[in-house]
Amino acid sequence: MTASKAAVLVVDDEADIRELVEIALGRMNLTTAAAATLAEARQRLSEQPFDLCITDMRLPDGSGVELVAQINRQYPQTPVAMITAYGNAEAAVESLKAGAFDFVSKPVDIAVLRKLVDSALQLRAPAMPPQVAAQNLLGEHETVRQLRALIERLARSQAPVHIAGESGTGKELVARLIHHQGPRDRNPFVPVNCGAIPAELMESEFFGHLKGSFTGAHRDKAGLFQAAENGTLFLDEVADLPPHMQVKLLRALQERAVRPVGAETETPVNVRVISATHKDLGQLVAQGQFRQDLYYRLNVIEVHTPPLRAHPSDIPALAQHVLRHLARDLGLQRLPALDDAAIDALVAYPFPGNVRELENILERAATLSDGERITVADLQLRDAQPSAAPAPAAGLEDQIEEIEKRAIREALEKTRYNKTRAAELLGMSFRALRYRIKKLGIDEA
Repeated sequence: MTASKAAVLVVDDEADIRELVEIALGRMNLTTAAAATLAEARQRLSEQPFDLCITDMRLPDGSGVELVAQINRQYPQTPVAMITAYGNAEAAVESLKAGAFDFVSKPVDIAVLRKLVDSALQLRAPAMPPQVAAQNLLGEHETVRQLRALIERLARSQAPVHIAGESGTGKELVARLIHHQGPRDRNPFVPVNCGAIPAELMESEFFGHLKGSFTGAHRDKAGLFQAAENGTLFLDEVADLPPHMQVKLLRALQERAVRPVGAETETPVNVRVISATHKDLGQLVAQGQFRQDLYYRLNVIEVHTPPLRAHPSDIPALAQHVLRHLARDLGLQRLPALDDAAIDALVAYPFPGNVRELENILERAATLSDGERITVADLQLRDAQPSAAPAPAAGLEDQIEEIEKRAIREALEKTRYNKTRAAELLGMSFRALRYRIKKLGIDEA
C-alpha cells in the first residue's frame, strides 16, 4: 500500500480541529474520514479499514481511551494517536497505557503531527520482520516466548518503556529489539549509561551546548537527544541520574523539547525514550531518591527481563550460541564442545551474573580447554572452588544444602522416584535434577 492510499480516521467534536487535521493530512496525500462522536467513529470503523486513527481524549459520548481499547482489540493493525489538552501529562500517560501509539497536544503543532503520522504509517511495512529481529533473543522457555511477544507489541507503540531486570539479563538487547522492530528502525538507536557521565557534564551531554557557554565549549555541540532525533534514546541505569538531571529530563519528556546549555530557546525533539536499571525504581521513589513524577513518565509500560536461573532449560542452546561467537572472535579452528558433565554443571549453576556471566565463564573455559572439549574443571564455576568463607558462611551453605536435599527427596518420594516427574515438581530440567542428586550425594533408593 502506498502512502497516497493510506486512510486516516479523525475523531474530534471540535469542527475546527477536525478541519485543521484533515487539511494537514490532505497535504500529505492521505485520505481522511471524520467523526464527531464515539458512536460515529465506531460506525466509520465498521465501514472501512483505516491505517491510522487520530482521536481526541474527550468526546461527547465517551472517552478517546475507550476507542483506543476497542481498536486495539478489534483492529490491532491500526495505530491510534491521542489528542490531549496542553500540559495534561496524566491524560497522555493514560492514553499510552491504554495502547495508544503516541499523542499530540493541543493546540496541534502541524510539524509534530506530520512526524507522528509518518512514524505511524511506517508500521505498515516494518523494516525488519519480527521473526528475524527477535532471533537474537534466544530461548524457548515460556518466559522468553512471552518476552518476545511483548517486544513485538511494544515496537508498534511510541510509549516510554522501562526495562527492569538484574545485571546481565539483556536489557539493552530488549531495547534494541523494540527499536529495530518499530517504525524508528531506520533512525539512530543511542545508548547511554547514566552512571558513567560526570554530574557536572550531564546537562551538556544530554541536551548539547553552544560555543562559549562555559569554559572549554569551543564549538556548538549536539546532545544525546539531538543525536537520537527520530530514533530511540536508551537510558541505561537511569536510577543513577542525580536529582538536578531528573528535573531536566522530566521537562524534556513533557515538552518534547530540550534547551542546550547557553541557549535561550528550546529545540523540539522527536525521540522515543527507553530506560532501564537493575535497581528497584519503585523502592527508590518510596525512599525519596527518585522523583515520582519522572518515574510515572518513564514507567508507562514496564518490561521484566528474566534472570537466567528462571529458564535453565535454555542454557545449553545459549552456551552453544556463545561458543560459536567465541570461536569466531578467538580465531579457533574448531568449536570446542561442552561435555555432558559440563552442560549439567552449567544448567545447575545459579548464574548470579546471568547471561553476561555465562559469556565470561565460557570465554575463560575456551581459553583453558584443550581446544576439543570443555570440562567442568575448565568452567571453574564459583561453587566448584574451594570455599574461603568463614565458618558462619559455610554453616549457612550447609543449611541451604540440607533444605535442597530435603526438597529433592520429598519430590522423589512423591513421584515414586520417577526423576522426570520429580524434576517437573521442582521446576527444573531432568538434567539439572540428575546433576544436583549426584552433587548432593542423595540416595536414589
